[in-house]
Amino acid sequence: MTEDVITLSALTKEYGSFKAVDNLTLTIRRGEIFGLLGPNGAGKSTTILMMLGLTEPTSGIVRVAGHDPTRDPLVVKRKVGYLPDDVGFYDDMSGLENLLFTARLNGIPDETGRERALRLLERVGLSEHGHKRAGTFSRGMRQRLGLADVLMKQPEVIILDEPTLGLDPEGVRDFLQLIQRLSRDEGITVLLSSHHLHQVQQICDRVGLFVAGRLLAEGTLAQLSAQLFADEPILIEVDVRPVSDELVDRLVSLEPVSRVERRDDGSLLLSCRTDAAPEIARLAVQSGASLHRLNTKAYGLDEIYHRYFEGGDVRV
Repeated sequence: MTEDVITLSALTKEYGSFKAVDNLTLTIRRGEIFGLLGPNGAGKSTTILMMLGLTEPTSGIVRVAGHDPTRDPLVVKRKVGYLPDDVGFYDDMSGLENLLFTARLNGIPDETGRERALRLLERVGLSEHGHKRAGTFSRGMRQRLGLADVLMKQPEVIILDEPTLGLDPEGVRDFLQLIQRLSRDEGITVLLSSHHLHQVQQICDRVGLFVAGRLLAEGTLAQLSAQLFADEPILIEVDVRPVSDELVDRLVSLEPVSRVERRDDGSLLLSCRTDAAPEIARLAVQSGASLHRLNTKAYGLDEIYHRYFEGGDVRV
């Protein structure tokens, strides 16, 4: 049976009359990558602070690696590595020196600390830059050094709070791949807090949708899709030119089709109760339009997320 390494039960955090976190119940299993997805101000960072013992919950239970962060904050900090969106280092010290300083703070013997630091610098792709001052590092290099820094104490859990802010697309891709490899190779549990849908979808085993302090849904993409789109399980993309109002009306009138959405690129996205691809293709051609592309696709986080928040209203 897979062990739960993070357990939150009816967790609530209030600031006066404002509920930053509202009755949150969630479990995260050992070795998985869990994505906490929600807009800025949803309560993700407040939840993380309670996991780390940096703020006390108003009510509810928090257990991280079997410990209560409020009662045993030092034990939890030894078992959890935390990477914020903006990592702080001593800029006049080299990357290696920063890691060795972290090793000493964690009571790691000098020889062991140096061996581990050099291995981690290589693992995060900074072995050639370890002797350069941290103040000269780019944003992406600082995030990689930050990852090496949290790994120095060999944590059971890594919590990443918007770790890709400010990174270019290539830097984001490389960083996320690095996180995925580390989790798989080392068996580390990863909690990734983000508001970037595609980044969460790339690497997370399960996802929790978080807004206004509440967890609206959690599960794998397949599970969330099945919950939300049970009545229209098939999604069909159609690129047909020109797209007339008459064609759209005729597509909507097809019995299997429940919705037709016009996309910014001119294509159509049809939600269907059954596979209507042959009927859609035939109707498009009969209308005199040119059919450039038609394919069936799985629901992704984008569709799942917008189903909850379409029109700006939360659907619970």
